[in-house]
Amino acid sequence: MPPKTVLVTGASEGGVGNALAIAFQKRGLHVFATARKVSKMANLAKLPNVTLLELDVTSRASIEAAATAIRSLDPALGGGDKLDILVNNSGQSYLAPLMDTPIPTMREIFDVNYFGLVETTQILGALVIAAKGTILNVSSLAAEIHAPWMGTYSASKAAVDKFSETLRLELIPLGVKVITLAMGQVKTNMSSGANVQAPKLSENSLWQVTKEEQARLDAGKKPTGGSSPEAFAKKVVSDVLGGASGRLHRGHIATTISLLFSILPGWAADKFLLFATKGQFELAPRT
Repeated sequence: MPPKTVLVTGASEGGVGNALAIAFQKRGLHVFATARKVSKMANLAKLPNVTLLELDVTSRASIEAAATAIRSLDPALGGGDKLDILVNNSGQSYLAPLMDTPIPTMREIFDVNYFGLVETTQILGALVIAAKGTILNVSSLAAEIHAPWMGTYSASKAAVDKFSETLRLELIPLGVKVITLAMGQVKTNMSSGANVQAPKLSENSLWQVTKEEQARLDAGKKPTGGSSPEAFAKKVVSDVLGGASGRLHRGHIATTISLLFSILPGWAADKFLLFATKGQFELAPRT
């Protein structure tokens, strides 16, 4: 019997997608690990039952090429016209005041986080439907809260939430499960020192980065806390293979924060978020 198959987008080394690819491989699945550049997944190259594919979720041609590669692979090795699990993990973070975020930048974030996910699902979905499989859409706890400076990212993930939950209902008659994964903090390269960048503020911005935040950025320090990618991936893979469907909260204090914001009155939630983020930006001096 051929192995079950899973395709994971955004599987670059050091990220959640990479950890998920390894966790699925350890459970005996044939993994199609994808990233914009295969070289970004070098740590997966020698693992058995792993096929590395280039896939840029913002390029329809790239997504279609990945679908063709799956169909052309020997079914005995996990290829063919079926895909048991699709993991839409590709994403791009962004931190900046909304008034300073250029519209082209907002579109770029939505292209990766939302439209790329939708198009990947539309193109590869036929393979998942044929397998009566599972689609896992990696969203974020940020979609449930309105934290200052995260508006663009949060909005893109909120769009993912609505798409994913609606898709779940639409695909029930076809025997396909859809999971919306509200991810809490996980220690990955997305928030590591190597990837921490100062936000681009306009010359006449109302805001400036605080001295404390700038010192952290200059030192390349990553935020504290968070689940390990390995522990996070192991739990999520168990959820998927266990037949989960619907909304899941996984990662550092994801369930706690979600529950907290579901019961807090609006004014209390506002105070909490303002306090939690006050050390990042401050009003710029006006002349």
